[in-house]
Amino acid sequence: MLPGVIGLVQATETVKLVLGLGEPLIGRLLTYDALGMRFREVKLRRDPKCPLCGTSPTIKDLSIHHATSDTCATEPAGARG
Repeated sequence: MLPGVIGLVQATETVKLVLGLGEPLIGRLLTYDALGMRFREVKLRRDPKCPLCGTSPTIKDLSIHHATSDTCATEPAGARG
């Protein structure tokens, strides 16, 4: 049941964002306790000192995360021999 509940919440958030309806979970974290069947909402604050999304970002290039070796590289579809 857990994947269904979480998938439903994710799909609902996507529909809300695409259609511009309702109040999306932006700035909030929704947690789910499957054993207790409880949801909890936690408000999040943006960190102005964050090096990626803060007011003065120092990380501006994410190309370092692209695969640089054959061990991590992904192959295009149909490339396997």
